[in-house]
Amino acid sequence: MKDPKAVGMAAAALALAAIPWGVEAQLARNSRAPVDITADQLELVNSQCSAIYRGGAEALQETSRLRSDQLKIIYAPAPAGAGKNGCSTDLLRMEATGSVFYVTPEQRVRGDQAVYDAKAQTLTVTGSVVASRGQDAMKGERLVVNTVSGDARMEGGGDRSSRRVRTVIYPGARPDAPK
Repeated sequence: MKDPKAVGMAAAALALAAIPWGVEAQLARNSRAPVDITADQLELVNSQCSAIYRGGAEALQETSRLRSDQLKIIYAPAPAGAGKNGCSTDLLRMEATGSVFYVTPEQRVRGDQAVYDAKAQTLTVTGSVVASRGQDAMKGERLVVNTVSGDARMEGGGDRSSRRVRTVIYPGARPDAPK
């Protein structure tokens, strides 16, 4: 039988590795490198202080990549009289929807939707979530990570066995690069 403490620590480490964004909307942890975003279409909605990238949206920073069907970035309103469009450059929220993939040299995370809340400093990935590092994998319906503390919670989708949280750990295995 596997040591429950070791399994719990490995699951927590895997969840911590699944953090795609930092407080400054970083894709690569502790990076000041530029974030390069491409998509088929960009819509700027100044009245809502948002930028919406549609059609194969992809954001790259160093060796980290976030892909989704749509990526919406929401900024805080600017203080009164501070700008023409009334929006600041302070990030409030990022929303990735549709076939969400986040890949770094160390880990992969997949889900249907991901939301980074800058004020709460949380990342929430929902919808058939799979987080993996090397051979180790964790599956569930909702992953919530505090990007400051690293605390994470994976939730299942109910009592049915196919919707429970599942973690597979290969003790002693060397983490390989994502494929």
